[in-house]
Amino acid sequence: MKKFLVIASSPSSFLNFRGQLLKSLSEQDCEVHLAAPLFESHQDDFQKLRSMGYIIHNIPLERTGVNPLSDLSTLLTLYNIIRKIRPTYVLSYTIKPVIYGSIAAWLNKVPNRFALITGLGYAFQQVEETGKRSKFQKIIHELYRQALSKTNHVFFQNPDDLNLFRHLKLIGASTPTTVVSGSGVPLERFKFTPSPIIKADNVITFLLIARLLADKGIREYAKAAKIIKSKYPSVNFNLVGPFDSNPSAITKEELDGWIRNGDIAYLGKLNDVRPAIAQSSVFVLPSYREGTPRTVLESMAMGRAIITTDAPGCRETVIDGLNGFLVPVKSVDELVTAMEKFILNPNLISKMGVASREFAEEKFDVNKVNEVMLDKMGINKTND
Repeated sequence: MKKFLVIASSPSSFLNFRGQLLKSLSEQDCEVHLAAPLFESHQDDFQKLRSMGYIIHNIPLERTGVNPLSDLSTLLTLYNIIRKIRPTYVLSYTIKPVIYGSIAAWLNKVPNRFALITGLGYAFQQVEETGKRSKFQKIIHELYRQALSKTNHVFFQNPDDLNLFRHLKLIGASTPTTVVSGSGVPLERFKFTPSPIIKADNVITFLLIARLLADKGIREYAKAAKIIKSKYPSVNFNLVGPFDSNPSAITKEELDGWIRNGDIAYLGKLNDVRPAIAQSSVFVLPSYREGTPRTVLESMAMGRAIITTDAPGCRETVIDGLNGFLVPVKSVDELVTAMEKFILNPNLISKMGVASREFAEEKFDVNKVNEVMLDKMGINKTND
């Protein structure tokens, strides 16, 4: 039996983002191993994953920052896990798993080593705009370059990320790459749900789901909400997502201020976002950059019109004017204008929502995305 190790930075991501891929691996007669930190703090995920037959490995990993001793511990632990289980395939995703997982797999001579770049985040912030890199960013980029040179194939979730990696020489011309349509979305789980009926008093509900980070456009969303509510008091703005330890995180005090002023309603971190999407009229993500935003795909699958930025990863999800609107990054005025289009023309909500579902079915079906990845990794029935 083939052994397949998947390495991630969060236990919850296995079910939330890779559930269908793991299932497909099992169906291809793979013994699936999962490595991530803090399983002890994610007991529900731990029990579910074990019940599905996956073999769990807990690893030490600090998701943010560069601490040489901590990161060395991550590398050594992964090296020992891989040496013990002797996988035929290793797939890593998110920054540190890609870096240390790829190196550990190479040191152990794993024959099939894959990396999935799911987004760039803080380590690449403002690099494209300014052409400058901080000392921290240079360290991360060099680690990326070393790790990716030891992979057999690298998956990207949008062409802009691939082009940036090429431009920064983080990936060699000889390394095979494939751009996939994000993580995909399970269409049978995120079913089409008609938008709430808009009453005469314009009770429209906007929704943003994201980790509470500045580069997700949270502040722009709050500023736009304040402007819109001054003109249309009945319009609602909901926010869903967890706090984060990232240097660009939104503080609790800042969030409390928005809530106190009546600008937004905070629904907290939700294990199931479907009810929040079902109650919304339009989904908004003013992010500065994404791999391909899963929350947008989920909202599209449920038939929601979208407002997002004309930024890498985000622009792939919207055909401007068909299933939503694209706005410039950090432009509160343009964001307000896009929101106002739905307020003044509420018929757009259902029309664009239907287009979103059709677009999701055509391009972002998780089964189609996984089929491409399995084929490139050499794990599919046609190759057996």
